[in-house]
Amino acid sequence: MTEFFRRYIYSNAPLLLSLSALGWAGNTVAGRLAVGEISPMVVVFLRWTIVASLLAFTQRNNWKKALPLLKGRLKWVFLMAGFGFTFFNALFYTAAQYTTAINLGIIQCTMPAYIILGAAIIYRTHLTRLQLAGTALTMIGVVTIIAKGDIQILAQLAINQGDWMMLLACLFYSGYTIGLRARPQMSNFTMMFFLACAAWLLSLPLLLAESLTSGLLWPDDVQSWLVILYVALAPSFLSQIFYMRGVDLIGPARAGVFSNLVPIYSAALGILILNESLHIYHIIACSLVFGGLAIISKQKQLTGP
Repeated sequence: MTEFFRRYIYSNAPLLLSLSALGWAGNTVAGRLAVGEISPMVVVFLRWTIVASLLAFTQRNNWKKALPLLKGRLKWVFLMAGFGFTFFNALFYTAAQYTTAINLGIIQCTMPAYIILGAAIIYRTHLTRLQLAGTALTMIGVVTIIAKGDIQILAQLAINQGDWMMLLACLFYSGYTIGLRARPQMSNFTMMFFLACAAWLLSLPLLLAESLTSGLLWPDDVQSWLVILYVALAPSFLSQIFYMRGVDLIGPARAGVFSNLVPIYSAALGILILNESLHIYHIIACSLVFGGLAIISKQKQLTGP
């Protein structure tokens, strides 16, 4: 069974990245289910408490051996954990208080464009006109979803704050994806242990801030704890491990494109589980975003890996 997993699943980048997207799409539903039941920073704190504890047990024989590889890299670890885990999730669960699971999923489609632009700035890779055009088309799609297809909303600045929070969250996770290129050479599970511990530490001041402002809301029934267990085991653990492996296999730019599966999964789950409505502007926005990503992906193939 272990050999089968290693050969046919853990070496299959499209499958791993598709499963990652499914886990993250489920997170959009979990975020909505947590509204009024668990406060956002409590969700962030508990998810990384569970993940860090799980990895501390499973990686107890590996993390000490890997410590020398992190010499001089502590700042990198905390930046990665903050961008990809703590701050992204803090914004994500706060955004879920104000917007729909469908919107949360569609806005995540901005990440491939952010990754390409970020890689161009940091690694000085050349951007072609087609890549810029594809990125612009993707951004137009995001503006469409934020404005709900109504230009008057933009004119009056009557924009859902949850959509803006999600857009900022995507910027953070894109930075994390770009940063994975420079990660130390250790197993994904061990690397995840260090990142999860840093994410847990970074969640503490956010938890304190929430307690002093809006107050903390802890899970107190079976459904609330099931939500916490899901976000800890699926999007926080399995999706992250699969995503890191996918980046290892095909690189951050190509791996990031698989996030375009998130809105498809999110829309389906939002409609089936949360009874959300799919509007024409959702379809238009998806078409614009996917069109932009198709242009970006095609140009990537033309210019080589």
